[in-house]
Amino acid sequence: MANTLLRLLGVLLCALAALAEVVPVSDFDLAKMAGKWHIIGFATNSEWFVNHKADMKMGTSIVTPTEGGDMDLSYANLKDDGTCWRMTHLAKKTETPGRFTFHSQRWNNDNDMRIVDVVYDNYVLIHTIKTKDGVSEVLNKLYGRNTQVSEDLHQKFRQFSLDTGVLADNIVFLPLSAECASV
Repeated sequence: MANTLLRLLGVLLCALAALAEVVPVSDFDLAKMAGKWHIIGFATNSEWFVNHKADMKMGTSIVTPTEGGDMDLSYANLKDDGTCWRMTHLAKKTETPGRFTFHSQRWNNDNDMRIVDVVYDNYVLIHTIKTKDGVSEVLNKLYGRNTQVSEDLHQKFRQFSLDTGVLADNIVFLPLSAECASV
C-alpha cells in the first residue's frame, strides 16, 4: 500500500513538474551543437525506464542540423549481444530557439524538447516532455562531447532533474560502453 502511494506521489510530482515551464537556453546555436555526443545522464520516472535502468549503458547521439533549421537526431547503443540498437528522430524547430518537437514512431509519443543548458564543446542538458494518450512524462538527458563530465555537471544534472519532478532513484549516470560501429 505504501509503495503504491509513493508511486502515485511520484507520478503526481512528475505531472506537476511537466506543467512547469522550462525555458531553453538563450542564444541557442544549432550549428554549434552538431556532431557526436555521449549520453551520460538519464533521468525520468517513466515505468519503462524504472524497469530497465539497471541494464542501460552509455550510448551516442549524432546531432545533424538540416537546411531548414530542424535537428536530425540519431541514437545508437551497443547491446550485450554485440548488436546495435538504433533510433532516429527529426526534431522540428519551433518559434522558440532551442525548442524542438517531434513524434516518436518507435514509442508512439509526442515530444517537446528543450535545450536547457549547453557549452558546445563540453556538455548539453536536454529536457523533454513526452506525451502519450494524454499522459506526460519528463525525460532529462545529459550529453557530453567526451565520455566523462565533471562532478559539478553531475550535480547540476541531478538537481535539475529533482527540480523537474524526477525521483532521486530515477536519476542515473550510465556506465561506459563500447560504441556501435558507424553505418
